[in-house]
Amino acid sequence: MSVKKKLGMGLASAAIGLSLIGGGTFAYFNDTEVTNNTFAAGTLDLAINKEKIINIDNIKPGDSFFRDFQLTNNGSLDMKQVLLDSSYEVIDAKGDNAGDDFGKHIMVEYLYKASGKEIVIFRKTLDELNNNPIEVLNNFPSGKQVAKFTVQFKFIDNGQDQNIFQGDSLKLKWKFEAKQADGQSR
Repeated sequence: MSVKKKLGMGLASAAIGLSLIGGGTFAYFNDTEVTNNTFAAGTLDLAINKEKIINIDNIKPGDSFFRDFQLTNNGSLDMKQVLLDSSYEVIDAKGDNAGDDFGKHIMVEYLYKASGKEIVIFRKTLDELNNNPIEVLNNFPSGKQVAKFTVQFKFIDNGQDQNIFQGDSLKLKWKFEAKQADGQSR
């Protein structure tokens, strides 16, 4: 065997030896597992069965009006509370209200119907409710739960001259806001 062949064989043997040493250094056992996880947010979906609760004209002091409506929890989350935010605008037909507010003369009695009984939630004038949110329901469970309400509006007859309100109108806006139940560890 020639020197070149011996030298080539030696280099080849050295390369094979180094590769076996290096390969042995990186050898290990391996195993993997994969999980597929999801997070899906729930929904708050408060619904009301009427677009307008009341729409009436030609009222006079002493008149009262009862109206029924329902709130429904169509969402997948429980509601901690439902708030009513009431606001209104008075249209003074003759411009003679002299600073008196028609909303101070409309009383609202808000009733919750439960198990055949009516529970008074509040009794306030529209002026007292104006931009002052009030809780009308708490702990409203999810899944098509229905809460029935009756509301009475009354044009208060204060026994005095109320002629300044003749021809006036009041545009009432009620906004119901649902708040989610508190988060929990699950």
